[in-house]
Amino acid sequence: MQPVMTSEELRAFLHDAFPQVMGSEFGFTVDEIGEGYTVMKLLAAERHLRPGGTVSGPTLFTLADVSAYVAILAHIGPVALAVTTNMSINFLIKPPPGTLAAKASILKLGKRLAVVEVAISGESDGVTVCHAVATYSIPPR
Repeated sequence: MQPVMTSEELRAFLHDAFPQVMGSEFGFTVDEIGEGYTVMKLLAAERHLRPGGTVSGPTLFTLADVSAYVAILAHIGPVALAVTTNMSINFLIKPPPGTLAAKASILKLGKRLAVVEVAISGESDGVTVCHAVATYSIPPR
């Protein structure tokens, strides 16, 4: 499954269509696009932490969801209205602040539905901190 968008094209599209997530104040980056997958990163800073100094669940969920969306767009093109229809997430260990890497791997890419698996790990140690599976609805062209 070959990507149809470059990292630069995806970043430009997301800055225009989804600035609330891709703006510099949130910290997401699109780092890699490959056959059937993408890698995004997030520098988890003070604003992403919950009491106790760990990255919050909503931050991890957002990273997983945005990563799935980016993986799909990278392989179908700029379809702003592709939307999450279901997502399950397992929080495995408490991640400390720092850079998190989310690898989103496409399991199924159909005309109307896509299923993506996302593994989020600490960049420094590579240990998986959470695992998610997302289903997206793709609007007809």
